[in-house]
Amino acid sequence: MYLSKEKKEEIFEKHGQSKTDTGSAEGQIALFTYRIAHLSEHLKKNRKDFNSERSLVRLVGKRRSLLDYLMKKDIMRYRAIIQELGLRK
Repeated sequence: MYLSKEKKEEIFEKHGQSKTDTGSAEGQIALFTYRIAHLSEHLKKNRKDFNSERSLVRLVGKRRSLLDYLMKKDIMRYRAIIQELGLRK
């Protein structure tokens, strides 16, 4: 999957502090969420694509790790990103 520079900048601008702030946990979580949604749609059409399935599992694990870090570091930022991305009901 190729993600354009403009799309990445848009994601980081919306969820990070600026469009060049690629290191913030919120920006990375938002980027992983976008990629997870894209891979999930791909796997609905291509059920036997096991390499993409593995990539999806790894992305979910990375996002979970970042969310755990953010929860320990700053619970308010964690709650804000969960709410913003609609990860939990």
